[in-house]
Amino acid sequence: MTNQPEAARLENLWGGEFGDAYVERNKAAGDQRAPFWQNMLQRIPVRRVLEVGCNNGGNLRWFEDALPAGGVYGVDINQKALALLRQEHPNINAVYSPARELPFRDGFFDLAFTMGVLIHQPDSTLPLVMNEIVRCSRRYVLCGEYFAAERTEVPYRGQEGALIKRDFGKLYRELFPELELRYETFLGKDAGWDDVTVWVFEKRQ
Repeated sequence: MTNQPEAARLENLWGGEFGDAYVERNKAAGDQRAPFWQNMLQRIPVRRVLEVGCNNGGNLRWFEDALPAGGVYGVDINQKALALLRQEHPNINAVYSPARELPFRDGFFDLAFTMGVLIHQPDSTLPLVMNEIVRCSRRYVLCGEYFAAERTEVPYRGQEGALIKRDFGKLYRELFPELELRYETFLGKDAGWDDVTVWVFEKRQ
């Protein structure tokens, strides 16, 4: 699949039994997230959206009725997650794909985003994944991830290299000078999240 052994290892990890267990643990993770996404959709106008690492649709479910038919897409590396998404939300386009090579043309989406996915990317391919997200977006890029001022690896269920905190907002600005930060916020556990920092960028037109 890739000439990057660490990327291949992690893709196999999240696509296998380890990832299946994650899907089971997080089936209800999106239940309290409607207020955030509804507020976000009031702030930025979008008609076609992509989530990279969509799991079973805990975030995308809040776009389903707000966007035109066929306008909601999610990609994931775990087939169990995609099967649940197709079963529970058949109007959402559920696509199998590694994040480092998204099967969409340039600027196909108004918004491309991750929520807790970049933290699971290895150093070797993280810039490639971020580039794919920026490439696929015509206008907005949203990044919701665990923040740390410096690269910080966190032990995660016995796996090495499976969770790395960074200043993802700073990294986006460094790698993609065409992005302008529109707003930044923090989402705590009391709102159905897990202490996530969110950056919303807009491409300079």
